[in-house]
Amino acid sequence: MKLIKQISVFVENKPGMLARIAKVLSEDGIEIRAFTIAESGDFGIVRLVVDDHERAYFLLFDAGFTVSSQDVIGIEMESTTDALYRIASALGDGGVNIAYAYAFTNAPRRTLLIIRVDNNNLALDLLKRVGIETVSQ
Repeated sequence: MKLIKQISVFVENKPGMLARIAKVLSEDGIEIRAFTIAESGDFGIVRLVVDDHERAYFLLFDAGFTVSSQDVIGIEMESTTDALYRIASALGDGGVNIAYAYAFTNAPRRTLLIIRVDNNNLALDLLKRVGIETVSQ
């Protein structure tokens, strides 16, 4: 099973918070592979995929942040609407809900899509059935 460990950091929605997170990770040589920020009024969630999940988790925790860890699915895909459609329809038709997703381009015409779903095992099986490969940490 190919899953990626993601760290979520609950923070106040105010200037400098992302810099504080980045500083903690930077000072210990942790590389951020992908991240997204979701805000909800006075607070936000910074979601991170890093090269050393366990170390990053404890560094942020020890720095006083409220952190949690989740398993997410990573899919390297072509940067096309058709590729996204194939993924979303395979999961939707199979009854898997996508709670959230974020993506970044990691090579020309290639995108890494990170998704959080309600059933990882079923999602991985459905993706495999339609020939969609997932990536690991």
